[in-house]
Amino acid sequence: MPVARAYRFELVKLVSQWRIRLLVLACWIAPAGFVAAVSRQSTLPVDTLFGRWMHATGWAGPLVVLGFAGTWALPLLTSVVAGDVFACEDRLGTWRHLLVAVRSPRRIFAAKALAGLTVILLLVAGLACSSAAGGLVSVGDQSLVGLDGHLLAPGEAAVHVLLAWVCVLAPTLALAAVGLLGSVVLWRSPMGLLLPALVALAMQLAQMLPLPVAVRLALPGYAFIAWNGLFTRPAQLGPLLIGVAVSLVWAVAATALALLLFLRRDFTNPADDGSGRRAVTAGLLPLAGLVAVTVAVLAAATPATVTGSGIRQAGVERSLATAFAHLYRMQTRQLNRPAVTEAQLRATAACTKGDVGDGAQGAGNDWHCVVTWHLPGVEATGTAVYQLDVTSDGRFVADGDGPKEVNGYFLVRTPDGDAPNPLWQFDGNVELLDHPMKG
Repeated sequence: MPVARAYRFELVKLVSQWRIRLLVLACWIAPAGFVAAVSRQSTLPVDTLFGRWMHATGWAGPLVVLGFAGTWALPLLTSVVAGDVFACEDRLGTWRHLLVAVRSPRRIFAAKALAGLTVILLLVAGLACSSAAGGLVSVGDQSLVGLDGHLLAPGEAAVHVLLAWVCVLAPTLALAAVGLLGSVVLWRSPMGLLLPALVALAMQLAQMLPLPVAVRLALPGYAFIAWNGLFTRPAQLGPLLIGVAVSLVWAVAATALALLLFLRRDFTNPADDGSGRRAVTAGLLPLAGLVAVTVAVLAAATPATVTGSGIRQAGVERSLATAFAHLYRMQTRQLNRPAVTEAQLRATAACTKGDVGDGAQGAGNDWHCVVTWHLPGVEATGTAVYQLDVTSDGRFVADGDGPKEVNGYFLVRTPDGDAPNPLWQFDGNVELLDHPMKG
């Protein structure tokens, strides 16, 4: 049986399973309903990236879903599909019949891997298309506010949303390859089914710890959050490209290990359920070694940028001032005031972290910043106070603390009525790599 016929056979087997059909149906329907329902609520998920803009544009919805998918949905989906693609044959005892029909372990592996990949891509496409459709139908095709406060026109927002979903395919493939490896190594053990989700959970916990940037970038899960850099101007492509590259290396390495172990398997011994020793020596140790090598390469390539957390005082001040300047112009248009440019505003920020006034760095909710700006023809300097909560991945939430007429209240009074104040609370992103790595 050639690979094409074996692939069609394996694909039919997969989609004939009731749980796969339910997953496909849910991925193509549920996100649209979720985005439409949330967009009509008075309370938005402001603790989720782009959640505060779901009333303003339909393009915020798919990004909110993407954040949830990278954390929970995609690891679970890859577990269900890739983590069981080989183990199901062990539970059913059908390896002998499959080998007689196909006659080539290589073809079996290729057909199963391609069938699982096809279903995973179908699920990801459903999440992206459904959430975008729900947002556009319920809210509309308006401009999207980026993470540095600049406006993305509807067409530009659509391209960036699509690129963000394409970028998370790389870590999804890495988890799928880990699922294939677990399914081959652990056979009928249920741990093979859980392996991608457990690996993803471990990487999420690692991203929450105060680890050096090199360690963060060396984990394939970083690409699940690095797409944030697409929504700044200029785009922060350095961490994103590194994250995608690391994920693809993981996908190739884990798939190669799975193929090697599959070809060495003795299918004449149905009593063998796999061994914990083989799982460690053939699965865990090579991937741990890959992380160590990647950390060493990144540390050697950019020694000045990866030795610490990457969250430095200068970067926080630069990101906050840039976002404030863009959002101040938005507030100016809301209030029908004379137009002003970022160059005219000359916005700057001065930040401290706790008791540290010079050289502050690291994540935390104790960042205190004062933004200053200038208006043409006005001698007085404007000031605004912000409290920042900076997470370990560089994302921050700026909470306005006065003056009231600038950022101290969540509404502003416009000629058309009260409207959300863009300067009251907003999200931002600190670039963890220094300027030479900028995209």
